[in-house]
Amino acid sequence: MIAIAERINGMFSDVKRAIKKKDPSIICDLAIKQTEAGAKFLDVNVGTAAADQCDAMQWLISVIQEVVKTPICIDSQKLDVVKAGLEVVKSEVLINSCKGEPEELDVYLPLAKKHNASLICLTINKQGVPQDVHARVEIAATIAAKAMEHDFDMTKIFIDPILLPINVDQKQPRYLFEVFNQVKYISDPPPHIVVGLSNFSQGTKERSLLNRTFLTMAIAAGLDSAVMDVLDKDLMDATICAEVILNKHIYSDLFLKAVR
Repeated sequence: MIAIAERINGMFSDVKRAIKKKDPSIICDLAIKQTEAGAKFLDVNVGTAAADQCDAMQWLISVIQEVVKTPICIDSQKLDVVKAGLEVVKSEVLINSCKGEPEELDVYLPLAKKHNASLICLTINKQGVPQDVHARVEIAATIAAKAMEHDFDMTKIFIDPILLPINVDQKQPRYLFEVFNQVKYISDPPPHIVVGLSNFSQGTKERSLLNRTFLTMAIAAGLDSAVMDVLDKDLMDATICAEVILNKHIYSDLFLKAVR
């Protein structure tokens, strides 16, 4: 599982304060703790914490890179903010995200290729988020076709089929599992499949339980990455356990420690 740590996000009050005050202590602490918890990437999202989001993104990345070598995931819907982040990032990098529309892919794919970056692509088009399996897989196929057109390494593509809160649409988890299964076969090699896991439990009471149960089921269906709370130890343990059961890691009585 490619765990993309979600916590350095200006939507969280402590991170928002740190950005406003340019206080590196909270950012450094989160970067270190999330890395130690098993993050493969640190998602960095300014959110609404700064008027100058480009400057804030560069500051966050610079602060993080002073204390850890964990790859950065630049998270913004604004192209100028993404470009600003790419100017200062020193490690492997993931861009989060672009919509699965041909004209937007024609902008982001060359940019990602120029910086040797991976790219999260959303199954969203001008009509919004499709409400059925076929339409989401069709957009995923468009993304794959565009990646091939740009001679972009498919192993650097992350397809995000858009995970909605369960209290908004209780039917969607089942058809998302089918999307995961089908996306695995749209190219060879296949793209990664990613979700924003915390979206699933947004506004619910049993957030941790819902997240880890969905995640273990999704891994069995083909999900291999998620923007998630890596500081939730039960969630990370469930992830490792699911992959051991699927024979992705060797079992031993100390498998949790060994995988970490």
